[in-house]
Amino acid sequence: MCFGMSAVPSPLRKIRLMNDAGKAVSEEGTAATLPPRALIPLWLVALLTFTGTLAMHIFVPALPIAGADLGASASAMQMTISLYIVGLAVGQLIYGPVSDRFGRRPALMVGLTLYVAASAVAMLARDVNVLIVARLFQALGGCAGLVLGRAIVRDTAEHRDAARRLALMNLMVTLGPGAAPLLGGLLAGSIGWRSIFVLLCALGVVNFALTWRLLPETGVPSRHSNAAVLRNYGQLLRSPAFLGFAIGGGCATTSMYAFLAAAPFIFVHELQRPVGEVGPNLAILILGVWVGSMVASRVVRVVPIKRLLIGANALSVIAAFVLLAAVLSGHLSVVLAVGSMFVFTLGAGIASPVALMEAISVNPMVIGSASGLYGFSQMAVGALCTALAGLGQSAALAAALVLAGAGIVAQACFWSAFRSHRM
Repeated sequence: MCFGMSAVPSPLRKIRLMNDAGKAVSEEGTAATLPPRALIPLWLVALLTFTGTLAMHIFVPALPIAGADLGASASAMQMTISLYIVGLAVGQLIYGPVSDRFGRRPALMVGLTLYVAASAVAMLARDVNVLIVARLFQALGGCAGLVLGRAIVRDTAEHRDAARRLALMNLMVTLGPGAAPLLGGLLAGSIGWRSIFVLLCALGVVNFALTWRLLPETGVPSRHSNAAVLRNYGQLLRSPAFLGFAIGGGCATTSMYAFLAAAPFIFVHELQRPVGEVGPNLAILILGVWVGSMVASRVVRVVPIKRLLIGANALSVIAAFVLLAAVLSGHLSVVLAVGSMFVFTLGAGIASPVALMEAISVNPMVIGSASGLYGFSQMAVGALCTALAGLGQSAALAAALVLAGAGIVAQACFWSAFRSHRM
């Protein structure tokens, strides 16, 4: 079963329709005034979005220090990262339907409260098991911003403008993963690892206060029963268009995690470079995402969506095959590895907001659910690609094969999604 913007199944037609006065109305005549876009600060939405991923990246440099302080093994400390990723993935499945049912604002406030409480527990933890559990709940709270930030942008913008605003938000959000490890290492080395959670707790409090004061409700809470909400969620999973954009979006974007995870082994073991060069090289890849997002924000209004998305991913596919050719021919170098991956992440930065916007626009009644399911698919694809990149004797070969394969799958998914969307 396929549904699109112009053809929504009749049982689901109790959907907000925008009238000329800018109000959301249902077919029963119930109206709820939506706030103008000017009242929704994009910087605040970006701050809420990147808070969840910031907490994942900022603690990585502090793992050895925290492990020594708590008397924990390296594998136990790695669980504080692994379970955080699990929390991010699972939490996004929860907040989407909840925000469609009860509204974006209350769901976000609950998530921020959980984030602050879990950060405080992690800050005071005297046992690694307490820290692991606290990190899981921190992720469950922090992922509210990931899901609802995207939904809020889609709530308050037209179709093409939503892609532009999502791209602009990406510009702000990508600063987090680039700066977080540096900041985490500085705090852990100078003040202690607990200072990281002091910072995260304070950030959560600030976000709560800003949300309370500056962020109005942007969605129209559904009057459907919980069972009906779950049925709507199920329709997304049965939609070829949504699945194409979601799976394709994950393959086009978070597949880069395969190279990020393999990078230390590629640069240090295979290219014989010092460990200190790994961080700056990875920063160049983050720059590629940033530049791609900037390009997307400028061209999305003038380039057809289909051409932009498929063309951007084609750029990434070409870069992946250049990397693969360099590995197979024995000519891999730092310049080739970093250069090809910069082009790959450039394409991913362009494709990311476009694929997301298309996915959450497939069924406008369940934007929150679509945002959550899209985020879950990204994390799942990223985890799968990371695991596959760990197979075999050559990290470079495994990463290149994963990126090339993911790029081809993304192209097939996008073609299928656009074809289904027209039906």
